[in-house]
Amino acid sequence: MDNRFQQAWITGVERVAAWSDLLDTINVFPVADGDTGRNLLVTLGPLRKIETDSKTVIHHLLLSARGNSGIIAARFFSGFLTADSFESIPAAARLGRDLAWKAIRNPRKGTMLDIFDALADFTEKTSPDGSAEYTSRVIDHLQNAVHSTTDHLPRLKEANVVDSGALGMFIYLDGFLTGLTGLTGQMGLFRPITSIFKNRLEIKSSFHETEQKHYCIDMVLRPENGMEDEIKRLSEYGDSIVIVPEKDFLKIHLHADDKDAVRKKMESLGSMVKWSEEDLISQVRNFQSRQKEQSIHVMTDAAGSVTREDAAHLRMTLLDSYITAGDQSLPETCFLPHDLYRIMKQGEKASTSQASEFERHQHYQSALDQYDQVLYLCVGSFYTGNYDIAMEWKQKNDPDNRFTVVDTGAASGRLGLLAIATAMHANKTDDPEQVKIFAKQAVDQCQEYLFVDCLKYLARGGRTSKASAFFGDMLHLKPVVTPTAQGAKKVAMARNQEDQLKILMEKLHASLNPESAVSILLQYTDNPEWVSETVQNRIKTEFPLSDIMIRPLSLTSGVHTGPGTWAVAFLPVSGDMLSDDPKTMD
Repeated sequence: MDNRFQQAWITGVERVAAWSDLLDTINVFPVADGDTGRNLLVTLGPLRKIETDSKTVIHHLLLSARGNSGIIAARFFSGFLTADSFESIPAAARLGRDLAWKAIRNPRKGTMLDIFDALADFTEKTSPDGSAEYTSRVIDHLQNAVHSTTDHLPRLKEANVVDSGALGMFIYLDGFLTGLTGLTGQMGLFRPITSIFKNRLEIKSSFHETEQKHYCIDMVLRPENGMEDEIKRLSEYGDSIVIVPEKDFLKIHLHADDKDAVRKKMESLGSMVKWSEEDLISQVRNFQSRQKEQSIHVMTDAAGSVTREDAAHLRMTLLDSYITAGDQSLPETCFLPHDLYRIMKQGEKASTSQASEFERHQHYQSALDQYDQVLYLCVGSFYTGNYDIAMEWKQKNDPDNRFTVVDTGAASGRLGLLAIATAMHANKTDDPEQVKIFAKQAVDQCQEYLFVDCLKYLARGGRTSKASAFFGDMLHLKPVVTPTAQGAKKVAMARNQEDQLKILMEKLHASLNPESAVSILLQYTDNPEWVSETVQNRIKTEFPLSDIMIRPLSLTSGVHTGPGTWAVAFLPVSGDMLSDDPKTMD
């Protein structure tokens, strides 16, 4: 495959990553559950490995596909990935379009299918040549198709938005086609999403989701011979059904009320290879409770222990690093923690990597396109080069000084807690300068301690020597570290969990007044019960005014510290500073 094509496939994914939050905020069809952006981000991840053969990538796309939109997109790419030259684009687009339409039980106009139709129709009538002029013409055609989705679906018209999946595919194809011109290094080259779809990117306040099934289910099934007809009767159990064959597997998506009945039925028809379920009712509730736009938009790195649910509720932007473990490579907020720690305990390698500079630049531009003011609370410059990259981009692309970058010196829960606190403060004031002052004060006041259970994971990542890890584990020594602007500093050693808890309480009493309010972020790896019961109860007993949130430890930290790690970040507060704590997402 031509190197230009390889990079163009990746450019499309990185464009979707930068706009995935916006896609979530306008996702109302088929259900207003706010997950189209995330689903496309997870589904399209294998395209980052496009240097491997396309058949392998297609297989991984279908197995990783999540949600209705993800499976339809994966099916399209099963055909579109056959394009390896400009001359082959029309046939590949037509094949992808046909496969996508066949995947859906009840296909509808007004969805991403319209984009696939528009691409296939245009490229068949005009010969792609890779010129900037041709690219502009085809993107014009796709842009019109996105605009028309609002008129095709009553739900979209009621909400006054374009279809989220269609917009996601437009953003991807804009990146892909522009990438083929070889001009992606030029800023301002891509279509300005917030301008060309102006007034169609915010849901009407009068729109409300009224009905939905209880569960969103994705599965991979290896059916027994002769069972395909039975599987096609899934409409008896739910709706939004998508069924895609891949080798001897079936990738199936549906919305259903009785997940146990669906699983029992499917297991009677074949071997269950993969199963995932999400509570649609909870997703819809969280989607409808999101905060309105703040005085300044807060952005931070996902290396802080902030979940996608927290970020969505508080209207924050998270910049993902990537986790690779086993056969999965995903944005860290999309990787399931229990999958990561299971893989690590099996002895398989896990690693982290940064998003490309291009992807990070796209995130900065996306945020400035959507918000008047942006405050980027950046992971400490000791840990990554994110601060320098952001500042270099700002100097070239922010003449009006709308993009403020703060080197927090923090990582993990300390970064997460001060970002959450800042976003909550932004909901309470109309003065962006006050939010910036608050953030800088929080950086100075916020502290964190990480309690590592096993040194061998630090050794694997080069954070300590293998000899030190061997003797430390042999002697049952567990380090206690605190992240600082100069790196992680070891402050104590413990022999067991009781020692760890004793050290924590000593540190808290040395820093906090038991009679004063404090916000605390407890973080777990594979030990949520220990953290939520033993640790939380002990803190509540000795600090009765503490406001406690419990979240997974950032997976960037989890890869380096390993299973068994837990952490505590804390920030003294005054008044009702954190009264908007999104506890419903615990």
